[in-house]
Amino acid sequence: MKRKITIAIDGFSSTGKSTIAKQLAKQLGYIYVDTGAMYRAVTLYAMQQNIIDEYHFDVDKLIANLDKIKLNFLYNEKLGFAEMFLNDKNVENEIRGMSVSKLVSKIATVSEVRKKLVSLQKKMGKDKGIVMDGRDIGTVVFKDAELKLFMTASPEKRATRRYKELLDRGDDVSYEEILKNVQYRDHIDSTRKDSPLKKAKDAINFDNSSMGLEEQFERIYNFAKEIIEK
Repeated sequence: MKRKITIAIDGFSSTGKSTIAKQLAKQLGYIYVDTGAMYRAVTLYAMQQNIIDEYHFDVDKLIANLDKIKLNFLYNEKLGFAEMFLNDKNVENEIRGMSVSKLVSKIATVSEVRKKLVSLQKKMGKDKGIVMDGRDIGTVVFKDAELKLFMTASPEKRATRRYKELLDRGDDVSYEEILKNVQYRDHIDSTRKDSPLKKAKDAINFDNSSMGLEEQFERIYNFAKEIIEK
């Protein structure tokens, strides 16, 4: 029986981390965890409780309410991946919209939020055989992951991908709005004091600006296969 490894995929927003991670987990028979969905779910909760909006953010109230936030993933056989549940409600679709995207980076700056979610993430990966994507997986959550990837692409390329994705969902958005949000999130994620987005020293830098999904998957799958078979 081949040994199981931990695969950590970090990178900027809209680089296709989740898409690749899902494919990789399915191919390897591993568990897939989208940590971004967890931060998005906390953001949705904060929005529902009037803790955060475009103009204000009551950090103390969010911290006081953290124990009331229950997060878990449930596998959907039809989709082939696990969906995000917030307090036992499926919020997979709600957390993907622009309203959440605009605020999630602010939520992710709160140390108490990160501490809660990192603890959950570490428990999920204690037995290995996991593909986890996010912003600090290789630098904080799984520092000893056997395979670490840092995915990047130009802001314009990422904004174009995100724009098409949201249009396909039926959202009413503009490319300019998406590009501005991508650049804003890059800045917040990279400059926050607690676990800023950065490439782990032993991570493979993976620029997919000019790659299709098939090429990306084949290259990354080969990285994983090589390590597993060593």
